[in-house]
Amino acid sequence: MSTTEEFITSAEAHSAHNYHPLPIVVASAEGAWMTDIEGRRYLDMLAGYSALNFGHGNRRLIDAAKAQLERVTLTSRAFHHDRFADFCTRLAELCGKEMVLPMNTGAEAVETAVKTARKWGYQVKGVPDGRAKIVVARDNFHGRTTTIVSFSTDPEARADYGPYTPGFEIVPYGDLTALRAAVTENTVAVLLEPIQGEAGVLVPPAGYLQGVRELTKERNVLFMADEIQSGLGRTGRTFACEHEGVVPDVYILGKALGGGVVPVSAVVADADVLGVFKPGEHGSTFGGNPLACAVALEVVDMLSSGEFQQRATELGEHLHAELGLLAGTGAVTQVRGRGLWAGLDIEPSHGTGREISEKLMDRGVLVKDTHGSTIRIAPPLVISKEDLDWGLDQLRGVLA
Repeated sequence: MSTTEEFITSAEAHSAHNYHPLPIVVASAEGAWMTDIEGRRYLDMLAGYSALNFGHGNRRLIDAAKAQLERVTLTSRAFHHDRFADFCTRLAELCGKEMVLPMNTGAEAVETAVKTARKWGYQVKGVPDGRAKIVVARDNFHGRTTTIVSFSTDPEARADYGPYTPGFEIVPYGDLTALRAAVTENTVAVLLEPIQGEAGVLVPPAGYLQGVRELTKERNVLFMADEIQSGLGRTGRTFACEHEGVVPDVYILGKALGGGVVPVSAVVADADVLGVFKPGEHGSTFGGNPLACAVALEVVDMLSSGEFQQRATELGEHLHAELGLLAGTGAVTQVRGRGLWAGLDIEPSHGTGREISEKLMDRGVLVKDTHGSTIRIAPPLVISKEDLDWGLDQLRGVLA
């Protein structure tokens, strides 16, 4: 196979159709740029849904992975290894928490957080067995396991996967009144994305996260923040919750924690929450493996400098100023987001989100659509201002 068409035809013939990728076959990548099998270069303005915050082939992360590959990659949690303690200690410090429970994928981390909240509810709060409730937000995206899609409101994510897991109550995102009404004596947690990514980069109303924090403290309920996409520098802070000065009880992390090299996720909380687990009650063969810990340790070190948060702040201000001008042209009906993260609602006469994404691809820029008319922009935090401006020029050209 030597052409894009041949590769895609083979993939379509032998893989389940769970995604609808743009028609590009990537062969190599560096920084904010990717090159396809026919030598065409593309500016990556998606960054693996924030998994590639530090860019493709980041030398610090690749070197950390290579060094660990030569030593040991997997022990399972049947044995200790020499990278585990440092990883847990440093990540806990970054989060201002006491304990870490490492997993692999974001969905695994959310599932772990759900189990944590229920176990805490029964053992600490005293909720009657089998009665625990978790309140979630409409239009959420926390993953695709059967439990998680049970509290999704997206028909594509949810349809035909029942019977669904009980124990969840869905309220409108950003509505504190509805949230307060939903919390009962059997509520063990409120699970939210500080910014809803898949929904179109929806930023909640000012004061919403503070209100959630106050309500959960008042009612003895865990506030669990899914920072899998929004966290680790994307919005200009280490965590998106910081924009409102909020510290949740539980951080749920993933994507960028593995630096785009290996899947790494984690649930991070204090000992009075994660301490409910005893040996044998939860686990993962690959969770916290030596290779994952080595890469994630480097990620934590990079974030500890504040450099990437500052880049996301400065470039994000520029990004949103430029996108705001587009909104004034009528081609874009709304722009949302924080830092180097934006959702744009395209005026329907200019095309669907998919059509705009394909036109941008033809101009050498890669973004991704969601929910029909919306495109998402989330370049690697290492992108240069010049490359960002070039990408925005291509967007202006498509929408002209």
